[in-house]
Amino acid sequence: MMASPARRILMTTDAVGGVWTYATELVRGLCERGDDVTLIVMGPAPRAEQLAPLHGIPRLRIELTDLSLEWMDPDGSDIANARGRLVSIAQRVRPAIIHLNSYREAIFDWPAPVLVVAHSCVWSWWQACRGGDPDDPRWHRYREAAAAGLATADMWCAPSEAFGHTIEALYPVRTPGCVIRNGARIQATSHEKKPLILAAGRLWDEAKNLSTLAAIASDLDWPVQVAGPLAVPGSDESCSETFNLTCLGHLSRPELTAQMQRASIFAAPALYEPFGLSVLEAAACGCALALSDIPSLRELWQGAALFVAAGDRDAWRNALQRLARDHGLRMQLQRAALMRARRYSLDTMVDAYREVYRAMANHVLDHVAPARRPMTEGAPA
Repeated sequence: MMASPARRILMTTDAVGGVWTYATELVRGLCERGDDVTLIVMGPAPRAEQLAPLHGIPRLRIELTDLSLEWMDPDGSDIANARGRLVSIAQRVRPAIIHLNSYREAIFDWPAPVLVVAHSCVWSWWQACRGGDPDDPRWHRYREAAAAGLATADMWCAPSEAFGHTIEALYPVRTPGCVIRNGARIQATSHEKKPLILAAGRLWDEAKNLSTLAAIASDLDWPVQVAGPLAVPGSDESCSETFNLTCLGHLSRPELTAQMQRASIFAAPALYEPFGLSVLEAAACGCALALSDIPSLRELWQGAALFVAAGDRDAWRNALQRLARDHGLRMQLQRAALMRARRYSLDTMVDAYREVYRAMANHVLDHVAPARRPMTEGAPA
């Protein structure tokens, strides 16, 4: 495959969740290949420790804004402000590609082809976590804005086939779509594995379903540790520890990686997970995986994990006890997870995005396709 030429790319991100890890790893890889990237941070400002690894990356410029994230502004009250500021940055930067890690901003008058990456959405979260559709009119306006963004974008992609099909089912997508799976750096570990079960995520997030682990932790032979923010945003309420379960709170990426390198088992009882970057990072650190039996995780980890019904606490108790007590099975799944993680390398992800950028810049895509195209792997030929 011919290497894609260096390009100037404008990318949006937020610093709230996994999109930050995805975006910052991607821009590092792009800059290492010679691309110039302007990374626009929307929503709450990143912490100093989040920004520190980006300092000194050649050809990377960071623009901090306080623009509202679409899921924090379902009424769309900040859209006009965002339009003015983002388009102004684009006119100054003059990018060849606009890479948006959200939906509604795709409707702006961008000076270059637009790629929308579908990481998650409120409607699919609601259906998976609460059943049915939200009644609040604000979320209907959110859905209309997301649909308009997807319809306007020159191309869109998703991190898994399963989530791509979810997006196609929820929105009247007519533009071309593809799958580019998230990637992680595979790092050899010299840490000795400990008799420890690790989980990661916001403890109050229904999607992560970490309450299942809290409910069964006292019945398990091995201690359970959960890494992630403790407090619910906007309230004083926080999740408390129970017998055999330790809440680690927020960890920096190096701290979380160190925990993953020590843990023997990584548990993800999620109800909703479009990809699961923490699962990939745990697999890359050699953890045996116990995962919810949902389509996206099946797609990515079939044959390399133990699958458990998401809402079945008895099944989770039995599965984690089995992994803790069966050394042979645990070692088998640790090796299988590490081997599977190598499919989802950071280099593979970066190269796939650069091929999509090439196709978009060269107008390979039919920008006004009248009918929805099937999800495909990577960029068009």
